[in-house]
Amino acid sequence: MRNIFLPLFLLISSLGFGQYFYDGAGRQVARFDDNRVYNGAGKQIGRIDADKIYDGSGRQIGRVDGDYFYDGAGKQIGRVDGKYLYSGTGKQIGRLDGDYLYDGSGKPIGRAYGLRRMQIIIYFYYFLANKAVGKLHASE
Repeated sequence: MRNIFLPLFLLISSLGFGQYFYDGAGRQVARFDDNRVYNGAGKQIGRIDADKIYDGSGRQIGRVDGDYFYDGAGKQIGRVDGKYLYSGTGKQIGRLDGDYLYDGSGKPIGRAYGLRRMQIIIYFYYFLANKAVGKLHASE
């Protein structure tokens, strides 16, 4: 009986209590570990240092000032008002409903597990921006 507990304990402890973001298809696309952000393959893609956001190479890509979000050049890229996420021009580009994140049209983008609200929002503006949100900004 004792032989079964050690492997079970090792399995459970290896799962950890991480902080993850899953895309709409249920694939893990990001992991937060303290102030570092990793993609689904485990490569560091960013870092959060107080109110400043850095990419994987250490270049500052933005900053947060309350409910307002700015790019590395200081241009406003978005703001949050309650559960709604807006672009720098005021267009609604997302919605946060608990652990679920939706784009501006209501389509599910993904789900967070163990992330704080601000971590989800920062991931949306700075790390999803290169994929989905960046296209929204370009079309404005």
